[in-house]
Amino acid sequence: MDLHLRHKNVLITGGSKGIGLACAQLFLHEGARVAIVSRSQANLDAAKAVLGDCWCMAVDLTDASAAAATVERVEAEFGPLDILVNSAGAAQRTNATDLTPAAWRAAMDAKYFSYIHVIDPVIKRMAARGTGAIVNVIGNGGKIPSPTHLAGGAANAALMLATAGLALAYAPQGVRVVGLNPGLTNTSRVAEGMQAEAQRAGVSEAEALQRMVAKMPLGRMAEPEEIADLVVFAASERGRYLTGANITVDGAGAPTVV
Repeated sequence: MDLHLRHKNVLITGGSKGIGLACAQLFLHEGARVAIVSRSQANLDAAKAVLGDCWCMAVDLTDASAAAATVERVEAEFGPLDILVNSAGAAQRTNATDLTPAAWRAAMDAKYFSYIHVIDPVIKRMAARGTGAIVNVIGNGGKIPSPTHLAGGAANAALMLATAGLALAYAPQGVRVVGLNPGLTNTSRVAEGMQAEAQRAGVSEAEALQRMVAKMPLGRMAEPEEIADLVVFAASERGRYLTGANITVDGAGAPTVV
C-alpha cells in the first residue's frame, strides 16, 4: 500500500528513542524527509547513527520560547512541515500519597505543555498553507486512572481533549489532528516507570512488570514498531478522513465501546 509519503516533511518530537524513533524509521522507509528533536544530544547522536539521513536538534520543549524558535528553525532549514508527530515527554510516575502541587505541575509541563508548545506554532503554519496532519502519541493513562499515574494521566486527558478540540477548530483549514493512546509498550520509558509500581506493590521492578504483562489479553506488551505503524498510517493520505479521534491501542487491555 502506497501511503503517499514520499518527500513529505515530518517533524517528530521525542524522536531519538522508543516510539518516536520507530516512527522516524518507518517514515524514512516510506520515503519521507524526517527531522527529530529531543532534550538529549547524546540520544540524538545515537538515533542519527541508526537513522542516517535526518535533521536533528536538541531542545527542551517545556520552554515555550525554545519550542517556537525550534519550529521556526526547522521550517527555515528543513522546509515547511507536512506532518508533526508528538512523542516527547513523560510525567514521572508517582504514588498518589507522594503527590504534591509541584508534582502535578511538573507532570503538565513534561507531557501536556511539551506537546502544546510545538503544536501551537505548527498548526497555525499548517492552517495558513491549507494542509497538514498532526498525530499526538498520548497514552491510555488519560482514560484509565492509576494510583501511580494520576498526574501524568491528567496531562494525557488534557491532551486528548486538546486533540479533539483542535481537530474540530482546524478541519475547515485542511489540518487533521489525531491522538493515539498506547497501552504498555516495550520502551525504556516504561521500564523506568516501574519503580513506583514496584514500591506500591512491595515487589521488585521486574516482578511489577511481569504482573502487568500477565494481565494483558495478548500476553505481551506492544512493540514500538507496532505503534509506529498506526502513527504513520494516521498521518498519511490513506488516513485523510481520520481526524478528531483519540484511538486506544492497548491490545484489548481496557476494551471499550466508545
